[in-house]
Amino acid sequence: MLDASVARRYARALIDVAAQDGSHERVGGELFAMAAALASPDARTVLTNPVYSEAQRRALVSELAKKMGVSVLFANFLGLLVDKERIGELEMIARVYRELLDEKVGRVRAVVTSALPLSQDDLARVRDALAAATRKSVMLEAKTDPSIIGGLVAQVGNTVWDGSLKTQLERLRDDLKQAPL
Repeated sequence: MLDASVARRYARALIDVAAQDGSHERVGGELFAMAAALASPDARTVLTNPVYSEAQRRALVSELAKKMGVSVLFANFLGLLVDKERIGELEMIARVYRELLDEKVGRVRAVVTSALPLSQDDLARVRDALAAATRKSVMLEAKTDPSIIGGLVAQVGNTVWDGSLKTQLERLRDDLKQAPL
């Protein structure tokens, strides 16, 4: 298992090289797509089981890269990971790369949860409000959870804005319990 600091070094090296010619977004897309493709149980077996040779790993990765039409830079990166026996950790490297890429382009990822699905207009308003609060571009993921009853819960990183009816009712209940008789 690759530790996070090693994954960060690989991801940092890749983003630094890709940023030199402005291809960091494209390479990121290739990285995320390849990590998803190599996440299948069969591919994971070939990548991580010592029964398979480096040549077999390289052939699998090379064939996938060819079919996906990845850039030369990313194909070389994949070859390096095979050589260093790190290709099985591509998913972790991709997660770290996404964080670095978001930071580089001034983007944050947010999750908004509502009791019912939100309209596109409502999602745009939430995205705009979060962008104003964070002063960054927002990639918004919408979820529904009927248990919140109403309102919204928005999370950006470790920051949570909870305007759900469920939480407001819980606070009211706690206030009533604390009130003197």
